Amino acid sequence: MGAGASDLAVEEASSGLGDMPELCAAEVLLRLGAPDICRLAGLNHAFRSAGAADFVWEAKLPENYRYLMGFVDGGEEKGGDPGQKSAVGKKEVYARLAKAVRFDDGKREFWLEKSTGMICMALSSKALVITGIDDRRYWAHMPTTESRFHSVEYLQQIWWFEVVGEIDFRFPAGTYSLYFRLRLGKPVSKHSGRRVSSGADKKGSIHGWDRKPVRFQLSTSDGQNAVSQRYLDDEPGSWALYHAGDFVASEHGRPVRLKFSMAQIDCTHTKGGLCVDSVLVYPKGFRTEKVVVGV
Repeated sequence: MGAGASDLAVEEASSGLGDMPELCAAEVLLRLGAPDICRLAGLNHAFRSAGAADFVWEAKLPENYRYLMGFVDGGEEKGGDPGQKSAVGKKEVYARLAKAVRFDDGKREFWLEKSTGMICMALSSKALVITGIDDRRYWAHMPTTESRFHSVEYLQQIWWFEVVGEIDFRFPAGTYSLYFRLRLGKPVSKHSGRRVSSGADKKGSIHGWDRKPVRFQLSTSDGQNAVSQRYLDDEPGSWALYHAGDFVASEHGRPVRLKFSMAQIDCTHTKGGLCVDSVLVYPKGFRTEKVVVGV
């Protein structure tokens, strides 16, 4: 009697998730995000097999992933057949897109954000048109560990402050926010790990931003527009994302053509002491740093 009960207990213990059919495991994985799929893949054979299935990972990819893959190996897709099949498994496609993919001679990059399944993009300061950038009296190019592109532009002093940029890209359908990543005061040196100058943030180095607000603008080729303004009066020494506006990418797969700018054009006074790192495009609501919104 005791032996029979013991055998029954062993039999019941051995049956469970290990006996789950692979298709049932796949149905579970389809309802999870990529990080959870990878964790469950180590649970048993059913989840491991389902976690490698193309149809599971294709459901996690943006609808235009073939276009995005055109950038992965250093090329930029100029069209191509949207129905073209790839020999690469969909899990590998996801893994490649989840890493930063650089293009435009390394001045821009995008990546698949795992928690949302949408695309993020970053443009370095070298991808922007900055008034007076070639005049070392006004701007200094500084290497730093505080930028994903390993360098920033530091404004020493100028009368006419304007930064302009453009993006022409097929974003997956959704709503996105565009930000300028800025900081009052000099950055940390790339080589020493210390602030470039102990006097960088002293009164006088950072000046002019309290006299008139900076104007942020965003427009798209299909008529979307956003305008806001804000004084740059945050605490020196910390990076912040200054919100320029939101835009919607349609479901038709057409390229989104964006124009954006920030400017403080008032020649009655100079302004200086500002780091310009990059422009970031994130799915709306996603953020990694302090966000500053204008009015």
